[in-house]
Amino acid sequence: MRRPLLIGNWKMNMTLGEGEEFVRRLAGEDLGHGEGIDLVICPPFTLLPPLAARLAPTPLMLGAQNMHWEKEGAYTGEISGLMLREWGVRYVLVGHSERRSYFGETDEYVGRKATAAFALGLLPVVCVGESGEERRAAKTEEVIRRQLLAAIELLATEEERRRLIVAYEPVWAIGTGMAARASDAAAVIASIRALLHQRWGDLAKEVRILYGGSVTPENIADFTGKPGIDGALAGNSSLKPASFAAMARALSREGRG
Repeated sequence: MRRPLLIGNWKMNMTLGEGEEFVRRLAGEDLGHGEGIDLVICPPFTLLPPLAARLAPTPLMLGAQNMHWEKEGAYTGEISGLMLREWGVRYVLVGHSERRSYFGETDEYVGRKATAAFALGLLPVVCVGESGEERRAAKTEEVIRRQLLAAIELLATEEERRRLIVAYEPVWAIGTGMAARASDAAAVIASIRALLHQRWGDLAKEVRILYGGSVTPENIADFTGKPGIDGALAGNSSLKPASFAAMARALSREGRG
């Protein structure tokens, strides 16, 4: 069975002191049956090394918000997967909508990053999703198909395909407080899995697919309770220990781990 996964994306938030306080306070929270789910936080790059040691005795794993596809080189301001691995990072987001829209990341870039992550032993979380304009134009499936196929094009081994993680994050729902309807999210995620099945056959059954977009403790179970949705990628609601813990408990109660 696919193991449920909750990822907290801190984006450009938290100083070192605030990050350390988060971990300290989270240690006092009830995370539910943590052994049955995977819990990940993605802090800013500056917090990765100091938080790595503090997370070691907890059930939380460390993720990164981005990476470059090269191990090293003349790429000013970038971070390589090799550096992330050295800091104890296990997961890495690639193709987040904010990277695509604000920094011009293309589908090709996302595919190269996903392939590079696997090559270095990291688990890429490939983010796909449509804008509000694309949704109104009934182009959701077209957009996601293009984004997803570009991201998986270079994944050659069964192990890579099996361990891929996809996050469906409708752009119009991110940070707006306006989540997609759970039934709509489930339909899109079902189409993602169907597309993977067309390409990879039964391996598609092992790919974890998450929902992201204004996920909260109040609505997370609406999404993760739907067949085929294996967890959540949360933004603002992952910045408070009590909120993150409440989402972990809700996901733990699904009992699919």
